Amino acid sequence: MINLLKSYRAEKLNFSNTKHVILSIKIFKIMKSRNLILIIIIGGILLLGGCACGGYNTLVDKDTQVQAKWANVQSDYQRRADLIPNLVNTVKGAANFEQETLTKVIEARAKATQTTIDPSNLTPENLQRFQQAQGELSGALSRLLVTVERYPELKANQNYLNLQTQLEGTENRIKVSRNDFNTAVQEYNMSVRRFPTVIYAGMLGFSPKQPFQADPGAQNAPTVNFNTDSAR
Repeated sequence: MINLLKSYRAEKLNFSNTKHVILSIKIFKIMKSRNLILIIIIGGILLLGGCACGGYNTLVDKDTQVQAKWANVQSDYQRRADLIPNLVNTVKGAANFEQETLTKVIEARAKATQTTIDPSNLTPENLQRFQQAQGELSGALSRLLVTVERYPELKANQNYLNLQTQLEGTENRIKVSRNDFNTAVQEYNMSVRRFPTVIYAGMLGFSPKQPFQADPGAQNAPTVNFNTDSAR
């Protein structure tokens, strides 16, 4: 009887130990699963953080390039504006030259020089204002040069020959600067819209920029030509 009782107690103890072992295994599996999930989450955060850091640096570089190219655009337009007073003063020396044409050039130049944009504030609205002001000056300058064709004495003036070279060179530089700016904007916008940068670019203050878009026909630099033969 005593042996039977001892055997029963031993079996009960073994069963209890087995339950503890099974319970321990289940707890271990649960802990292991939770740790795995935690590791995955932490790994994902670190991965996104690394991508965000690299993406931020890339956006900063691209944005800096856009600002630098825009500064070149404004510098070249300013160079053109600086040449216009010499042109106007030379034209004034011609007898009976159309005063209205000169006045429009002077007024358009004043408006254009007052319309500038900080490179960090290249909004579509500001860019449109800048384009409009420069377009008005281009139009007024073109009309002035067409009018000059009716004054042979002006086309023979040495000052005109010098201004011709300078204005032609400046207009070419403006065209190159605009193209360089548009290229920089395109590369910047591609970086902003590329995955996964698009997820956090807006939160970091980077949004797509507006490229330079000339009005129809305005993308061609106004022809500065004082040569009578070529004009014919």
